[in-house]
Amino acid sequence: MKKTLLNFALVCAVASLSAQQQKTIGSVERLGPEMDLYVPKDAVIEILAEGFGWSEGPLWVNELNALLFSDVPMNKIYRWDEKNGLSVFLEPSGYTGIAPASKKGGANGLTLDQNNQLIICMHGDRRIAKSNDWNKPTLTTVVGKYEGKYFNSPNDLVYAKNGDLYFTDPPYGLKGFNDDELKELPFNGVYKLSYSGELSLIIDDITVPNGVAVSNDQKTLYVNVSDRKDPKIMAYDITSSGVTNGRVFFDGSELAKNDGGSFDGLKIHPSGIIFSTGPGGVLVIKPDGTHLGTIRTEKSSANCAFDSKFEYLYMTSHMYLTRIKL
Repeated sequence: MKKTLLNFALVCAVASLSAQQQKTIGSVERLGPEMDLYVPKDAVIEILAEGFGWSEGPLWVNELNALLFSDVPMNKIYRWDEKNGLSVFLEPSGYTGIAPASKKGGANGLTLDQNNQLIICMHGDRRIAKSNDWNKPTLTTVVGKYEGKYFNSPNDLVYAKNGDLYFTDPPYGLKGFNDDELKELPFNGVYKLSYSGELSLIIDDITVPNGVAVSNDQKTLYVNVSDRKDPKIMAYDITSSGVTNGRVFFDGSELAKNDGGSFDGLKIHPSGIIFSTGPGGVLVIKPDGTHLGTIRTEKSSANCAFDSKFEYLYMTSHMYLTRIKL
């Protein structure tokens, strides 16, 4: 009995020590009781890994039972899992020298297609590419030009259930931004690559399009605008030919006056709740635009992603990879 109690005490001590060693950051701002339905009251923001140039594009991959994410300046895609921690998954990840580039940035947004292939926004190569091998990733181009001209730097992307791919193309991958001599397109577009392979420009009047997501009912396209002078989330009705009825879904102007960061990546929870990086961290927003609260990450957050069971929200926040229990 004494031995059993001693073993139990040792287990408790190790668990307590592990909890003490877990690094955390930030806090959760709750603007109403509904926030507790999505982020528990005792939830903390765990730091899983750190030391990155600019972490981006988190993506949970069931086949690996791991999270992939980009470090844009370092031209790498990392892998993180509970058992093995952090490792390099792909290098180079976004710049291989096949296109003229002024910043030579790495991968940004990541997603999976209907064939479970990794689809990558490649900043430096100014293209979207895919890899169909998890053990030895090799890259082939999905799309690299619009009407014969190089994209600016594809940033974020999402598939609709019908296989159509939506992606944004701001000039963040160009040193001179809109005035860069390598910029070939006079706009910063949002595109649709249809399941049949037809590429179309569907939005050309957003100053800085960034994160993109499709609503669960497949009727609405959300586009984050990372213009610090006009920070907002736009919404559009999806049609067979593109989108229509563009309107401001969430205006972040007031938040931006007090908090750092801008609208970047976003994801849709099965409930329809929008988790969007923005001023202050990751905003939790109802489909009617009600702001329930903010996961305050302290550092500017670029993007977020759920695991397959929607138990955690993983967040890429500047030099950190973090997560919070849902």
